[in-house]
Amino acid sequence: MNVLREKLARRASLHAFIRAFFGARNVLEVETPVLSAAGNTDPNIQSFCTQFTGHVDAGPRERWMRTSPEFPLKRLLAAGSGDIYELGRVFRNGEAGGRHNPEFSMLEWYRVGFDHLQLADEVVELVREALALKGREAEVLVVSYRELFRSELGVDALLDDIGQLQPPLAGFGIDAEGLTRDDWLDLLMTHLLQPRFPRDRITVVVDYPASQCALARVRRGDPPVAERFEVYLGPIELANGYHELNDAAEQRARFERDTRIRRDRGQHELPMDEALLAVLDSLPDCAGVALGVERLMMCLEDSHAIADVLAFPFDQA
Repeated sequence: MNVLREKLARRASLHAFIRAFFGARNVLEVETPVLSAAGNTDPNIQSFCTQFTGHVDAGPRERWMRTSPEFPLKRLLAAGSGDIYELGRVFRNGEAGGRHNPEFSMLEWYRVGFDHLQLADEVVELVREALALKGREAEVLVVSYRELFRSELGVDALLDDIGQLQPPLAGFGIDAEGLTRDDWLDLLMTHLLQPRFPRDRITVVVDYPASQCALARVRRGDPPVAERFEVYLGPIELANGYHELNDAAEQRARFERDTRIRRDRGQHELPMDEALLAVLDSLPDCAGVALGVERLMMCLEDSHAIADVLAFPFDQA
């Protein structure tokens, strides 16, 4: 078998494993649109845009290529689909590099009746079973966001101000202009914490600052926390999940906050997904997660370059 065919066969084998994993759990595979009249308002994620040239009765001409299938999947859940997953391509503008390709494969799934901790356990199951196919094992560490920062860096990620978060990063020559508190937390994670995660450990970080809630529920407390988790294999981030918010008014307020940030940054303002907001109050209690398929393949192949697991990287597409 030549090198290219081996690469293609490894991807096909992983896709078959994923489908078998969810088939055994009675989670239904679905397909949702790649193009949408709504966009992802997250100011840290940039979308590709295209124009529809057909009859105006078909709807808005401006269409956005999905950065995730999250919004249509939630519409299916609200309509009574039950547990579902999608394995497909997503697109993010401006993201190209060693671990990023503007077009990549995402596995996203939702489990009705799960909270974020239960779904994190299922992500760990999937990753461990995938590793077993390669004859590998991994220990598991589940740690709260606050405890991770406190034990490794001596800072309180929920309460310390920016001035207390900056000193550990003093040697990196970071331009502080315009950086928010959450930006500094992200830099601490990517520059100091992630690189220390051992290769054969699955690290599950749970209960994020409420300011990083995205589409997750916020649990009351002193201070409150977002019911969100991220999963890492070694230093590579694999998955991001939430105990899903099902309050349309609150979600609209978050979309509007994203839009204000975009406006302040001079970014393009994107249309909110009104179809999602119209049904979000009917979303059942559930948890959802998105996992980067190429990231998982990189870990399985011990590769540090996403190009190694793609048939055609962006510069060759």
